[in-house]
Amino acid sequence: MRYAGFAFLVWMLVSGPALAQAFPSKPLRLVMPFPPGGSADIVARVTAQGMSEVLGQPVVVENRAGAGGMIGTEYGARQPPDGYTLILITGAYPVYPAMLKSMSFDPLKDVAMVSMLTSYPFVISVVPDSPLGSLADLIARAKANPGKLNYASSGIGTVHHLSGELFNALAGTQITHIPYGGGNAPLTETLAGRTDVLFEAMTLSIGQIRAGKLRALAVTSRERWKALPDTPTVRETLPGYEVNSFIGLGASGSTPGPILERLNAAVRKALDRPDIHKRFVELGGEPGASSPEEMRGFIGSEIEKWKKVVATRNIEKQ
Repeated sequence: MRYAGFAFLVWMLVSGPALAQAFPSKPLRLVMPFPPGGSADIVARVTAQGMSEVLGQPVVVENRAGAGGMIGTEYGARQPPDGYTLILITGAYPVYPAMLKSMSFDPLKDVAMVSMLTSYPFVISVVPDSPLGSLADLIARAKANPGKLNYASSGIGTVHHLSGELFNALAGTQITHIPYGGGNAPLTETLAGRTDVLFEAMTLSIGQIRAGKLRALAVTSRERWKALPDTPTVRETLPGYEVNSFIGLGASGSTPGPILERLNAAVRKALDRPDIHKRFVELGGEPGASSPEEMRGFIGSEIEKWKKVVATRNIEKQ
């Protein structure tokens, strides 16, 4: 085995540059682990078009939805490590190892990170006629009425759910979690007045806020967000709170370094295009590439953060 490993290392050192130059020689697939039509799907298709033009080969988006994104992600992780299968990775990804009792793949070993695409905070919002005028109002009312206020999420163990539980943990509140079946149900229920507070990604909240159908109390980023410059951060009222979601690209694990570098360079060129940059900003995000190492480090830290939230709040793993 030692000799086989040494032979592979020598082959990579000799053929690595040529491998990257020859790649890609056929169409690529981008596995999208959620249904068509959502903001992540839009980002996937815009990215695929941009990378197609850079790489000179079609990048075809393939929706494989189910199990909160696990079905498509696992499928992508099991494909040959040749760079021809990409995986869209979202803020749900680091929640999997925090919430699941077991996983069929290792999120940091069986998926090779390529680059971040865009990042964005969550927004804590209410309907316009809500008596909650600020985040301080929310905390005060929740403390005065334990368990009486509620917030909606797309399901137990989602980023939305854990964002609310992180808030409860830091604020010392008991805002009740109301899980729904997924999709846009939390947004719909909040707009209809059936839930009190919404913890939702900027990409889905921004349109409703701009239309006056939701009123933003705070953004969950470290600094105030460009898309909502007058909205305070949660940290201004509740120090230590920060939630940032993201969308990035991965590939199946053990994809050779030269191919990952080629893909990373293609992402950077695509994000440099004004039309792509503008589209991501319109969705409430901050476009920006990263190195594979930076992306892997960020996801590793997010996994540890959510594991702590699950343990602190005694959330039952699925």
